[in-house]
Amino acid sequence: MTKLIHLIVELFRNIYRHPGTIFSSFLSLTLIFLLFDIFWISAMTSENFYNNLLKDLQMEIFVLEEYPDSLMANLESNVFKTEGVRQISYVSRADAKKELSRLIGTDLLAGYEDNNPLPRSFLIKFLPEYLNSKEINKIDRSLLKVEGVGAINFSRQWLVKAETTKAIIKKTGMGLGLLILLAALVSSANNIRFMARTRAVGFKQMRLLGAGELFITFPFLLEGILFGGISAIAGWSLLYYGKGEIQFKIVDIIFPEFQEIIIFCLSAAFLGFVSGYLGVRKKRR
Repeated sequence: MTKLIHLIVELFRNIYRHPGTIFSSFLSLTLIFLLFDIFWISAMTSENFYNNLLKDLQMEIFVLEEYPDSLMANLESNVFKTEGVRQISYVSRADAKKELSRLIGTDLLAGYEDNNPLPRSFLIKFLPEYLNSKEINKIDRSLLKVEGVGAINFSRQWLVKAETTKAIIKKTGMGLGLLILLAALVSSANNIRFMARTRAVGFKQMRLLGAGELFITFPFLLEGILFGGISAIAGWSLLYYGKGEIQFKIVDIIFPEFQEIIIFCLSAAFLGFVSGYLGVRKKRR
């Protein structure tokens, strides 16, 4: 019990003796973790925004001009049976005429009710697991083999560009995330190394009195754990405060689950333990 009290006293003694260093360490770690949190939230928000865009992705299947209306139900059934299709809706010539009038603002085909030149088509949506260019291209090839299908149109180039952008953002985010965590490790280790340097004489005296290595270094390890965890918590607290003060109408900001945040804070505390060990291991000798 006496040893435990001594270790706790040593921890707070370090804090008391170096308030400027402690504050700068806490502030730098909080800002570093805050930057990581912002990247994390940005990645999740962009992922959610991308998925919402994909939900509205439709493929338009144009029916051959000579295909009879009497077989349209059969064609619709064959298209719907295609693997990956979630929803299908039929667009008649009359429906296409109404849509054209809505888009343009005037009826260009007035008087052509009996001789409507617009094509018949089907609009289909896909199951979530098929919302990628590889699977949709497979569906495209399958539908072209269906009797009665003349042509297929969907946002092919947009989908490829969106997937490429998503992959770039993901790789960039992972790289920046690792750099941010490395910066946190180095910053914390340097601060602890500075405080350990000021107590080099004390280490020698304690070693002469029979103190073990773990006993000497434990206050610094505990300090790293404490400030790593507190800095991570402070970063998330600032973000949740900002979330309550700022509202976005266009994009929904997505935060990680509470369990994920807890794991992150525990990981930050462990990172502080590692930085504490790296910061004091040479100065204790």
